Amino acid sequence: MLDIIKKTMMTGIGLALLAKDEVEDLAKEVVDKGKLTEKEGKKFFEDLQKRYDEVQKKLEERVEKTVKEILKKADVVTGDELKALKKEIRELKKAISKSSDASG
Repeated sequence: MLDIIKKTMMTGIGLALLAKDEVEDLAKEVVDKGKLTEKEGKKFFEDLQKRYDEVQKKLEERVEKTVKEILKKADVVTGDELKALKKEIRELKKAISKSSDASG
């Protein structure tokens, strides 16, 4: 199930990257056709790049949140939860060991 989620999310990110390439091509085409000066084209492209970076960050945050929600609903243990359980087990083993030593 996790593999399916990963593949789905990667497909979405891939589409976003594809859109970025298309926007870059459009910006270059506008400059090439003389509709913008080179300076204006550079500024336009930088603005597009900044906007793309912002959108990509939001997309990554949404993907991460969605994956966490899906894992929670599927009752899948996260790495942090597993580490906490392992730590608790070690502590319980120590307590049992000390208890056995004190009584024996």
